[in-house]
Amino acid sequence: MSPYEVLPAELRDAKAIAELHAASLRAAFQGIVPEEQLDALAPATREAKWRQAIEFAEPQVHVAVQGDTVVGFVGFDRSRDPKTKPADGEIWSLYVHPDHWGKGVALQLWEAAEEGLEDEGCTTVSAWVPLRNDRALRFFEHQAGFKRDMKTARTTAWGAVRIEEVRAKRSLG
Repeated sequence: MSPYEVLPAELRDAKAIAELHAASLRAAFQGIVPEEQLDALAPATREAKWRQAIEFAEPQVHVAVQGDTVVGFVGFDRSRDPKTKPADGEIWSLYVHPDHWGKGVALQLWEAAEEGLEDEGCTTVSAWVPLRNDRALRFFEHQAGFKRDMKTARTTAWGAVRIEEVRAKRSLG
């Protein structure tokens, strides 16, 4: 039995989600994004965003908790990409605190999102994954069953740094 429980996020979780989001980004992008930009990832600026997402369920947000501690979260909903069908879902974000990497938390979060997307009538799901984030690519491909769609590669600016992303996609159901 897993020591983690996945639940719909509540407004009181917004601060913990923001802190976890910043900590996970710092760890995942160490050596890819300059230190000063990683240091500027202030949880306070993210808390309002997550509070709004939880309040309006856009995206839907679930948290993984161990006891009373939020150790991961997933945001999912319909795809934001242009020209997608109403049955196309998207993992908007999936982050786990670095202390809990490799312990099955991401898979539990993915399974909750998969169920939520199926309940919404989605038949496919995609996620944008940075090409230099080997851990995220391995998770989506090897554990969650996504396939890279290299025709969809795009570049996202993160300050002065360019991050190459690729859409990973899979069927639901």
